[in-house]
Amino acid sequence: MARKSTRKKKANPRQVAFTRFMFIVAVFAVWMLGISARLVHLQVTQHDWLREKAVDQRQDVKKSKLLRGTIYDRDNRPLAMSIRVKSLYADPTEIKDIDATAKILAKSLKLDAVQLSKQLNEGKAGKKRFVPILKKLDEETVQKINKTLVADNIQKADMPRFEGLHYSEDQTRSYPYGTMAAQVIGFSNQDDTGMAGIEQSQDDILHGAVIKKLQERDRLGRIYDETVFERERPGDISLTIAASYQFKADQALENGVKAANAKSGMAVVLSVKTGEILAMSNYPSFDPNSIKDAVPASITNHSIQSVYSPGSVMKLVTYGSGLEKNLFKPDDQIDAGNGTIEVANHKFTDSHHVGTVSYSQALAHSSNVCAIKTGLRVGKDDFFSMLQNMGFGARTGVELPAETAGIVRSPDKWNGDSLASMSIGYEIGVTALQMASAFATIANDGVRIQPRLIKEIRKPEQAPVAGNKSEGVRVVSVETARNLRTMLRQVVLTGTGRRAQLNGYTSAGKTGTAWKFDPVAKRVDPSKYISSFIGMAPADNPEIVIAVVIDEPRNGARDGGQVAAPVFKNIAEQLLPEMNVKPDGSEIREEPVAQDIPELAPSKNVEKGTAADKQGGKTAALTAPKAAEPKKPADVKKGSDKKQGNGKKISGNTTAAAGLPRRDRAELVES
Repeated sequence: MARKSTRKKKANPRQVAFTRFMFIVAVFAVWMLGISARLVHLQVTQHDWLREKAVDQRQDVKKSKLLRGTIYDRDNRPLAMSIRVKSLYADPTEIKDIDATAKILAKSLKLDAVQLSKQLNEGKAGKKRFVPILKKLDEETVQKINKTLVADNIQKADMPRFEGLHYSEDQTRSYPYGTMAAQVIGFSNQDDTGMAGIEQSQDDILHGAVIKKLQERDRLGRIYDETVFERERPGDISLTIAASYQFKADQALENGVKAANAKSGMAVVLSVKTGEILAMSNYPSFDPNSIKDAVPASITNHSIQSVYSPGSVMKLVTYGSGLEKNLFKPDDQIDAGNGTIEVANHKFTDSHHVGTVSYSQALAHSSNVCAIKTGLRVGKDDFFSMLQNMGFGARTGVELPAETAGIVRSPDKWNGDSLASMSIGYEIGVTALQMASAFATIANDGVRIQPRLIKEIRKPEQAPVAGNKSEGVRVVSVETARNLRTMLRQVVLTGTGRRAQLNGYTSAGKTGTAWKFDPVAKRVDPSKYISSFIGMAPADNPEIVIAVVIDEPRNGARDGGQVAAPVFKNIAEQLLPEMNVKPDGSEIREEPVAQDIPELAPSKNVEKGTAADKQGGKTAALTAPKAAEPKKPADVKKGSDKKQGNGKKISGNTTAAAGLPRRDRAELVES
């Protein structure tokens, strides 16, 4: 039997080659299919994420601020301006060893290493790319830092040559004139936000809008292309004040406050025909360039934010109301009797006996009795109406924050003696600007013009826009205004305001001296005064009104004629020639005051009033509302930011006389 063959069938080489080829083709096909699927996945489902990541590696959207707008005076002198500076910051994501870097920076820049390390570690954990190190550095400081912070083997396109450190463009505010008009101009904080004055009220115009830039960078971070795609520009503000006028007013007020050894003072200079504020001074002042060193009380613009009892300057309203009602002529006679008058069982007393005099002389000698008699003839409704028409009890509308409206109660809340008290400037709270505006109304032949501080607003690529010019409102007739100016002229010629006589110019005005109200004792303090003089020049055709208020004068005679009138004289004699006002008076060769007419009776009268209170007697109401010190602003001593105000009254104790207990009222002997 034949054996079966055990030899294997020989493989076909061609078949083997073909099989291997097809296997390789299959592998390539699967590989290409996988790659294609991956590409489709990346291009379709992850396109946005990948694009964002790629752009992030080579592009930065850089945000910076345009310089804050400039504040100019009426003659285009810069009062507040911004200067370009730099701020040093760290990008923690670029720093390998945070703790080591923090120690080096702390030693070189004199910082707290522990605090800096904490900030950088928190930034790195949160993937933050901006951690501020030092803000608002000038060029000299930047160069010193660049020389100090130099690390080896660091490749960077920007300075300093140190791992993770960069500069950002910034700005800082500069006030070239320092303390001058500081309360008017205000200041801005570290974030370039206005916190007081014009800086705050006009922040929307002055604040530099954010600019967004698209920057293209290479792998070393060098910028090779930059595109701006969002841009808004800030505007500038031109004020009505003049640096020259303001400087002279500041100096005169400072000298007057120091001469009287007073607590503080304020002065306002108004253009009669336009309502423009030519100067607004407060002393003591502060330097907005070093706001952290400022005293909070000095930051307050007391000319518009603090109220006080005006005293005898309010007789402008009393006699103006009588003239408007044709109750008398300036030369008509009025009898002051024995120098006392009783209203609602409350006794009012003149500081000196005047007897029977003309109405002009009654005002010139500041007779309380004559003023009260006139006020009672006017009647409370007409008197109240005149107060409102003159602008008392309402904000003037000046372009500044935190202005107070003052204190004027409605007649239905008056006491039996309120009309008498208000006729001589009590039971009412006013601001220096309100009083200046009232006198400017009389100076402008009876037409009241809203005070304004902004001359024009300048926006880029736009024509300048003039500030708000309100139309005048007639308050009294031309005849009344001129007769009242004649009476005010006598105050300066023969009355309590003789120290306000000017060399080469005529002047008119009224003195005022009021006891201050003590909120703790809830009664007036006869040792503390608010002394004022408000006047106009030239007398027949006034160009300016100047209000001067001195708080708590302590040296010598402390009435308005002694301490405030000389400040008026000092300011007026400097400003009128500079304004090219033609002289209309004669030169004064010697001191015009030979014998002063007192405005205040001796303080023993107050003691008598107090004794009467103890015995159950009733005496006249008298107050001098005192504004509280403002809250400490953001950059003053502490670090938190807080604006000065939003137009609300910020004055503190503004209690009116009617709110005082009757037993706490003193006999009224002041003028």
